[in-house]
Order: sequence, then structure tokens, then C-alpha cells
Amino acid sequence: MNTSIVIIPTYNEKENIEPIIRAVFSQKTAFDILIVDDSSPDGTADIVRRLQNVFSECLHLEVRHGKQGLGTAYIHGFKWALAKGYDYIFEMDADFSHNPADLERLLLACTERGAQLSIGSRYVKDGKVENWPLERRLMSYFASVYVRIVLGISIRDTTAGFVCYHKSALAKIDLDNVKFLGYAFQIEMKYRAIKKLVPIIEVPITFKDRVLGHSKMSVKIFQEAFWGVIKMRWIK
Repeated sequence: MNTSIVIIPTYNEKENIEPIIRAVFSQKTAFDILIVDDSSPDGTADIVRRLQNVFSECLHLEVRHGKQGLGTAYIHGFKWALAKGYDYIFEMDADFSHNPADLERLLLACTERGAQLSIGSRYVKDGKVENWPLERRLMSYFASVYVRIVLGISIRDTTAGFVCYHKSALAKIDLDNVKFLGYAFQIEMKYRAIKKLVPIIEVPITFKDRVLGHSKMSVKIFQEAFWGVIKMRWIK
């Protein structure tokens, strides 16, 4: 078993799942992978099972019943990884919007620079967004501005979904009490980490919009984040 594991939640990612798995395993640093699949009707889990015959020691699969949401998928993965004894636990999308080559940079922010939570950030110096339409860029950027103002925090990319937690950071967060499932989940996890004085470093990345498959973003998810941020102010 390696000391680092990448959690990738999936729902209908058959076009991306094999390439992203192989890309993670091609890095110089050895990472394990946990796929948390919400019973994708397109057969995503079947592809992972086939690949487990190739990567039997380092590729893991948890299949849940029905589409339960991003937040619960990650919490399921966090608890699984903590129980297995991993030291560094990553969140990463399946669609190549996050570059697997940046996993090592996030890890180094923890192992060499003292972070217990490193964030792949689009909105710090040298961070970039590619292939997004202007309205999507503006929505994402001003969402982070809104969060910083309402919650009084300094993180630039508050909605980032490409992160590395040291196990000690997750141990400080009450995972059973995390309330939000969608877009707001990423904000809540960072805010809870700040409240627990977890050392955080933002690492500049280039975020690219997916080429294959379909985005899971919706107006409902965005609305949850907008109103959820106000409710988060009472988190202790």
C-alpha cells in the first residue's frame, strides 16, 4: 500500500475513467486510487473492475446505491482512506479538468512546505482557467469573492475541488456533521479546516474544462452554495 490515495467520485464517466486512472498511475510518485461510483448506468464501475485485474494492489472501488451527491462520495472516501491508514488523501475530478501531473505539487506542499491542506488554485498568481466560456469564468471567480467576503477568509479559490489533505487535517474535521452535498461541500470543508487552524497552502494550477462526458453542475447546486455560505457562518 502506498501512503497517498486519490479519491475520484464518478457518475457516468465511461469516456474518462480508464485514461484518468492510467494517467494517475503514470506519475513518478506512487499513488493509490479509490473510485467512488454512484451506480453509474453507463458501466463506469465495470471498467474499473476490469482495470483492477491490471492494478490489483493500488486500484480500489466502492460502489454506492444511487446518485447520492459529491459531498457524500468524498466523505465515504475519506472515511475509507482513514480506516486503511493513508497519510495523504486527495480529491480529484475524473474528467481531466485537474491535471494528474499536479498531484505531486500538491503533495510537496504538504510534505515539504508544512501544509496539512493544499489546494490546487485557479485564482492565485500563475493559476489559470482554460476552455471555459466567459460567463462560467465570471460565475466561478465571483463565487469565490462572495465566499471570502461572507465568511471572512483569505483562500482565493474557495470552490476548488483539487486538494490534498493530510490525515491529521481530516481527523480535526467532524465529517459526520458536514451538511452540504454539492458545490457548497468544497467551501464547507475548507471553512471547517480554517476553523480548526489547519495550515493551508494554495498551489497554482491550470484548470481545463472537460472534453468528454457531461458536467454535473446545475442551477440547484449553485443555489445551494449561495445560501449555504450564509448558513456556514454559524459553524464552530
